[in-house]
Amino acid sequence: MPSFDEVLKEAGEFGRFQKRVFFLLCQTGITFSSLFASVVFLGQAPDDYWCRIPGAAELSERCGWTLEEERNLTVLPLRLGNWSSSGECERLDISWDTPVTCTSPLTCYGNCSTGNLQLTTCHGNWVYKKPHSSIVSEYDLVCGDAWMLDFSQAILNLGFLVGAFTLGYAADRYGRILIYLLSCLGVGICGIIVAFAPNFTVFLIFRFLQGTFGKGTWMTGYVIVTEIVGSDQRTVGIVIQIFFTLGIMILPGIAYLIPTWQGIQLAISLPNFLFLLYYWVVPESPRWLLTRKKGEKALKIMHNIAKHNGKYLSPHYSQITISNKEVSNPSFLDLVRTPQMRRNTLILMYAWFASALIYQGLVMRLGIVGGNLYLDFFISGAVELPAALLILVTIDRIGRRLPFAISNMVAGIACLITAFLPEDIRWLKMTVATLGRLGITMAFEIVYLVNTELYPTTLRNFGVSLCSSLCDLGGIIAPFLLFRLAAVWLELPLIIFSILAVVCGLLVLLLPETKGISLPETVEDVEQLS
Repeated sequence: MPSFDEVLKEAGEFGRFQKRVFFLLCQTGITFSSLFASVVFLGQAPDDYWCRIPGAAELSERCGWTLEEERNLTVLPLRLGNWSSSGECERLDISWDTPVTCTSPLTCYGNCSTGNLQLTTCHGNWVYKKPHSSIVSEYDLVCGDAWMLDFSQAILNLGFLVGAFTLGYAADRYGRILIYLLSCLGVGICGIIVAFAPNFTVFLIFRFLQGTFGKGTWMTGYVIVTEIVGSDQRTVGIVIQIFFTLGIMILPGIAYLIPTWQGIQLAISLPNFLFLLYYWVVPESPRWLLTRKKGEKALKIMHNIAKHNGKYLSPHYSQITISNKEVSNPSFLDLVRTPQMRRNTLILMYAWFASALIYQGLVMRLGIVGGNLYLDFFISGAVELPAALLILVTIDRIGRRLPFAISNMVAGIACLITAFLPEDIRWLKMTVATLGRLGITMAFEIVYLVNTELYPTTLRNFGVSLCSSLCDLGGIIAPFLLFRLAAVWLELPLIIFSILAVVCGLLVLLLPETKGISLPETVEDVEQLS
């Protein structure tokens, strides 16, 4: 009986059928990257807000003030009398529960100047010029509660982490396409609930669930594409990363055109319902069917692939070689039980962690530097396109391992140099920082491909999901590490990023080269990789 790779070669390793499935699943990269980075625009700091004095709303209504007049009469005196206070997180410790005039409300406090009036911390009584522009103004995530915005992103990454474990395991046990479709449905439903969440607690709960299902769509779609193409075409996984980058570049345009955070949230969530139509056009992975002793279904799909590719399977292809081993459900012990699997797993887990922490850290660092948010975010996405092109040019010529190591080294060295370049040579500082972003983007994209190629079919989805869960751990840590260390010294995070990247570059040299090698089907196949 022929092996699966022999049948795939006969049916076409990257024909019209695979190209169609590839293009359709690539759209998942756009929606996932929008979810991944959406907090930048959902959580924009409000341009103008202040703390309202108790009773000011009633007084404003009685006097017929506009918001601007109310501010000038109740907040401006605080700023004039207390130069250290902006009126955003503090207010005068008074209330308008006594009769006051509409022209000079503070005169009822006698000759006491506003500089001598007592101040108090503001608690939940803010007024925003644009009240529904972001989740910050929607849920009052300002002043003492500003950290909750970072917490919301950590919750999303925690959802990614849980999704990697649960849905990665489910995809290996119940099938790739089933979990993919259920995940798309979950992302869409949770996204709608997030947009209309009545309070911040509900927002966080369904933001977490959206992250869980979002990770299921991304990882499962990636594995399906990898498993239906031949060994010479597996670099199509890198092209999926280009669609992730396109999502990063499209997101600022969506945010620029849609003025409210609810609109942005719906715009990045609703397209997931369209992916449910894939039920009729994207088949189950035949590789996975073989591992579950479903050879007849796998062969039927292979005949369908051959038909769409204009090929014809020989009549003797009536069966495909199936492993005689009992079908077992994947577990973590399977990833560390044998020497080569253990080495691969530990190195890949560190590579995912370092890549994600450095990547997200460099992206969020743009917010500290300042500038035009929409333009800077678009440019930061455009920088990633050359990374994918460089990988496609090099990876089939010199292999996976060397570009993987060099990209990490370049990122580490660039971060170190950037940290010590003076601010007055801004063009050079930005150029070297961009080089670092390019390097870590390449490393981040290569780890997807290498991780997929280093695990057997029976453990592939679970292995990729488990290792990539360290990526989500890095995403949880990144905002807190960046902002806390930057408070000590603005460039200190770059030193940490540099160390992490260089260590990663050295470790990946210990991984086996997978260029031109068929995807391993069993753990024994992995152990034989040199």
